[in-house]
Amino acid sequence: MFGDRVALAERFYDLLQEHGIRRGLIGPRELDRLWERHLLNSAVIAELLPPNCRVLDVGSGAGLPGIPLAIARPDLSLTLLEPMARRVTWLQEVITELELTVEVVRGRAEEGPVRERLADQDAVTARAVAPMERLAKWCVPLLRTGGRLLAMKGDSAAEELERDAAAIAAVGGGPGEVVSCGVGVLEVPTTVVVVERVSAARNASGRRREGARRTRKDRGR
Repeated sequence: MFGDRVALAERFYDLLQEHGIRRGLIGPRELDRLWERHLLNSAVIAELLPPNCRVLDVGSGAGLPGIPLAIARPDLSLTLLEPMARRVTWLQEVITELELTVEVVRGRAEEGPVRERLADQDAVTARAVAPMERLAKWCVPLLRTGGRLLAMKGDSAAEELERDAAAIAAVGGGPGEVVSCGVGVLEVPTTVVVVERVSAARNASGRRREGARRTRKDRGR
């Protein structure tokens, strides 16, 4: 999974074990399953990412899935987005300790300045952040057309995707699909909802917002 960079993954594991509970990054029950449930569970979604792409990890928290991805795939241009100052500090400490080439940004995906700064991503990842309706609203606008949202989910992934299909389409997302990563590697594969950005967001009338701006411009001629 991590190839010749496995020592970095082991060091990240040690850091989570040492600081995770005390700093509010993981729950006490997670210590015994850090490798399977957190590090490997995160790293396997690398199979969905093409070489040398731009990836934004939204709500990175303890650095999951962002840090394992950065270790497993040093070709990625990775940014970790996290709103909480103490977790931003943690992420910066980990990146320094592991000597990773990763950017950390403090903020929320729905904030205007964040969207301006981090637009046109090839992929946006999110792990246990929010239901698909909200997640799509926050994350799809950060993607280039053709870029993909990779939302790590649980057993209710298919139900959630069906329930929130209209909301996903409203922000420019495609039909979406549920895929399993790490089959044959993990005892329990990672479930990921994959949503491609296929168009601009639509307004209440169903028109594309970009088209609405062009119409107003045309009227002024």
